[in-house]
Amino acid sequence: MLARKGTTGQRLAYSGIRPQIMDLQVENIAQMAVRAQSIPDVITLWYGEGDVETPEFIRAAAKASLDHGDTFYVPDMRGLPALTKVLSEYQSRLHGRDIPVVRSTITPGGMQSVFMALQLVAEMGSNVVYIEPQWPNIRNAIHVIGAEPRPVFLRQIHGSWSLDLEDIYRACDARTRAIMFSTPSNPLGWTASREELQALLEFSRETGIWIISDELYNRLYFHGEAAPSVLQVADDEDRVMSVNGFSKAWAMTGWRIGWLTHPASVAKPLSAVTQYMNSGTAAFVQAGAKVALEEGEAFAASTRDRCREGVDIAYRILGAANRIVLPTKPAGGMYVFFSLEGERNSTEICQRFLEEARVGLAPGWLFGEASKAHMRMCVCRDPAEIEEACKRIVALLAA
Repeated sequence: MLARKGTTGQRLAYSGIRPQIMDLQVENIAQMAVRAQSIPDVITLWYGEGDVETPEFIRAAAKASLDHGDTFYVPDMRGLPALTKVLSEYQSRLHGRDIPVVRSTITPGGMQSVFMALQLVAEMGSNVVYIEPQWPNIRNAIHVIGAEPRPVFLRQIHGSWSLDLEDIYRACDARTRAIMFSTPSNPLGWTASREELQALLEFSRETGIWIISDELYNRLYFHGEAAPSVLQVADDEDRVMSVNGFSKAWAMTGWRIGWLTHPASVAKPLSAVTQYMNSGTAAFVQAGAKVALEEGEAFAASTRDRCREGVDIAYRILGAANRIVLPTKPAGGMYVFFSLEGERNSTEICQRFLEEARVGLAPGWLFGEASKAHMRMCVCRDPAEIEEACKRIVALLAA
């Protein structure tokens, strides 16, 4: 039996946790947000959410559900039947093909969908190929599962972010369990074309490697009702999973509800994973989500238009500044991702923008090593606020 140590020289309990958890980095947006509390009149554009509250008709549905007494466990781990039926109809209409109820599982947020998808296919010693620059939660979720995160970098060609499919193919090996990407991308707004999705699907069929597509921003697409989806090209039993949710298009970031679309044959294992991971999603939250799908088309379109207007404003003002480097306008999403000529460390620049221009941006290192020089600005905000923030940045750089 090991001897107990006294207080002096005692090892911290921290030393006994898993290495994959021990070395997780804490994002520095939170640290900057704390600093911002002492600075007056800061325009905070670092978080990935808009400034509009969840619409009243969605809130009313959740309140009515609470008043009805829907505060107990939901018997079906994969979601309320009323919601999964509406979701099936919604996805079938949006993607132009039948996506039956059995192919979707309701989750407590898109991040939970990411973890559940990885739990299904990745394991210690395997690897997952993913596209960078990328939302940091993807990389870290792969790491926490115990798999190796293996990045493939988008390239900038004539100012546009571009995917070379051969880079993905070369990154895969016998230990690769999945290819992950977001489309439209966070932070770039890069959007995979139907042809690229078809090519990735063919590669998946040849190799048995899963495709996990984060499509949380698919309704914030500037060239149509929705961005191209892997669900539009995949057959029912292809090794494909699509992550989605209500946070962005319907202004429900704090509700924590999403869904995972998957082959019907993995519905039963996903029910078990849901039971042991979170025991389902709250019924009254699902009631609000159901109404979002039924009555929220106009609101989703207005969110998209707000993002597009924010992009246009940022490009008009920032594009007139000599030192600011802007890529081709994004095809979707809620961000502008830019850099400054001659600067390699955007963390220091973001700190300066916060303290001297009173504008809060997310530093690029959060999204991968290749984007350390970049900054992310969320533009799903009041147009006047975006205009003021951009003018402050330009004025500081001109001083």
